[in-house]
Amino acid sequence: MKHLPISKDKNGLDIYGIGLYWDDVEVGYRFRTLGRTITEADITMFVGATGMVEEMFTNVEYISEVSVIGSRPAPGSLVFCIAEGLLMQSTMQRTGMAFLEADLKIHRPTTAGDTIHVECEVVEARATSKAGRGLMRTANKVVNQRGEIVASYNPLRMVKSRPQQ
Repeated sequence: MKHLPISKDKNGLDIYGIGLYWDDVEVGYRFRTLGRTITEADITMFVGATGMVEEMFTNVEYISEVSVIGSRPAPGSLVFCIAEGLLMQSTMQRTGMAFLEADLKIHRPTTAGDTIHVECEVVEARATSKAGRGLMRTANKVVNQRGEIVASYNPLRMVKSRPQQ
């Protein structure tokens, strides 16, 4: 990485927590997020908010008697959303402009009680035709506490350029 992702406030103090600027990273740069445990409450709230009321997510009797997973699974879309939240906290604050596209693959079930983190590698970072912004693509692996890849995706984002000082 070329620079620390730090900005200054109006009094000249460093602001920590600012996301990555596209021109601060180089292809091949790798990092990982903090971890987060997916809880029963996360699954319940997500299923309720989205209307994904399939018995696999809402009926623990069905899960224990019929499901091959054996415990309460998290929808793959919830796993993706939590992974994106972990990334937003560390890489996109005040710098992210748009999520443009991604291919998503779910490799194995994630269940209540699993802890996930995201491992990223920058695979593209380039300027756009408009000043002040660029495109950044990462190859993201969502990994559980056992080191298993549960999902992978490759978002292309529009990201701000580092402000000229």
